[in-house]
Amino acid sequence: MEKETVIVICGPTASGKTALSIELAKKINGEIISADSMQIYKDMNIGTAKPDEEEMQGIKHYLIDFLSPEKRYSVADYKKDAKKAIKEILKKGKNPIIVGGTGLYIDSLIYEIEYPEIEFDKEYREYLEAEAEKNGLENLYREAQKIDEEAIKKISPNDKKRILRILEIYHATGKNKTEQEKESRKKEVEYNYKVYGINWQREILYDRINKRVDLMIEKGLIEEVEKILKKYKEFPTAMQGLRI
Repeated sequence: MEKETVIVICGPTASGKTALSIELAKKINGEIISADSMQIYKDMNIGTAKPDEEEMQGIKHYLIDFLSPEKRYSVADYKKDAKKAIKEILKKGKNPIIVGGTGLYIDSLIYEIEYPEIEFDKEYREYLEAEAEKNGLENLYREAQKIDEEAIKKISPNDKKRILRILEIYHATGKNKTEQEKESRKKEVEYNYKVYGINWQREILYDRINKRVDLMIEKGLIEEVEKILKKYKEFPTAMQGLRI
């Protein structure tokens, strides 16, 4: 039986994914499923470059603006919700378009990777945060390198979020991220994913990013963050997008 096709548009920040996906959706009778780990959160609009109603141009978007910043949301949660959205779109006779820059989200779908549901260990996270604060990320990066040499090759020594994730996965399961991904990839992929990546020359991309940041400030990014900090008490993962 032939698998149904799902289009995936991916690329770095400010590469033009949103505009391209909306134009494509209008041409092929599509609906869009976000694969952005920060746009899922309510009230985080400017800082995550979340498309507003005008930008969406009447195209239905899924998995945007539905979760409180106080809530924790895993890759496993995303995969389940995205699969549900794909089925809903196909049932309508429309074409699903996955759009985003969160690699783990996209990988979980196109490779059928089953990331384990890891129970959050607050004490271990606080230990890691304290180590990073006291001694810098270098020691934690080296520790992660010993645990998962393959995964660390794709991670910058300054990428605190992903370095901590490698350590936390191993701490919780006794297996590293690469081992778990290899085991889970044995499962057959459910859909025929057609993946398209947007690629810019580095200088042009950096210029686009700088212009986006300037525009965010003009639109009220600082005021948005201040309101969020007053409104919510804790941010398990939401504020990683703003590096707070």
